[in-house]
Formats: sequence, C-alpha cells, structure tokens
Amino acid sequence: MKRAAIAEVQQVNVQHDGDVVLARQMGRQMAMDLGFSKADQALIATAISELARNIVNYASRGTVEMHPITNSRDTRIHVVVSDVGPGIDDIEAAMADGFSTGRSLGLGLPGTKRIVDEFDIQSTPGEGVTITIVKWKLR
Repeated sequence: MKRAAIAEVQQVNVQHDGDVVLARQMGRQMAMDLGFSKADQALIATAISELARNIVNYASRGTVEMHPITNSRDTRIHVVVSDVGPGIDDIEAAMADGFSTGRSLGLGLPGTKRIVDEFDIQSTPGEGVTITIVKWKLR
C-alpha cells in the first residue's frame, strides 16, 4: 500500500472578520489546486467560513488548519478548526437545526455537517471546541 502524500498544511489564526475571509479563500484555493469541482470548492469554502465565523462570534481566538491529502486511491481536504472559548455545554442541542445561542438562524453547525463527508465535534466547556471536517473529491 502506498503511503498518502500530504501536501503543505495551511493554517490561519482567527480572531477577526478578515481572518474568516482569508481562511475561506485559502480553503477554496486548496480545493481548486486539488481539482475539486466548482460546486465542491464552494461547499468547502462555505464550511470553513461557517466554522471560522463561530470562532469570531463565540471565542476569543482560534485556528483553522487545512490538510490536503492525496494518494493513489483518493483526494480529500481535512480541516481542523479549534478555538479557545467557552466551549459548548450541550453538543446534541447545538447540532439541532434551529438551535442558536446567538442571534443567528442556528444553521451553522448542522448545515456544515450536511455539506461535508465527515464531521466530528469535541468540546470541553470552559476550554473550547475542536471541529474536524473532511471533504472527499469525487472521482
């Protein structure tokens, strides 16, 4: 079995609106460079934007790390978004459509989960949140 070749990991430190835009643009560019369809490029950018926006809205700071992974069988983008914030007390509630602790429609986390292929959320109240998403390139 051939070992996966991992291209350059990209990271954005997120504290402000401009950081959200940068993370979104970098994710879209990475998807384009890996040959994702235009539709999937938009989905990846949207997912990254939603998660990075949560850092700005709910936490003091965080990071978005994007890992492009390619090997002989597949291509995917692996994104880890983590923050240093209050965390999420009730992940199940936060993943329900319509739930929001802010003034939004509450579509961010469940909507993000629907547009990616893999979604994992971990939170420790008082310490922060880490969300891992993966989008696979269709062949």
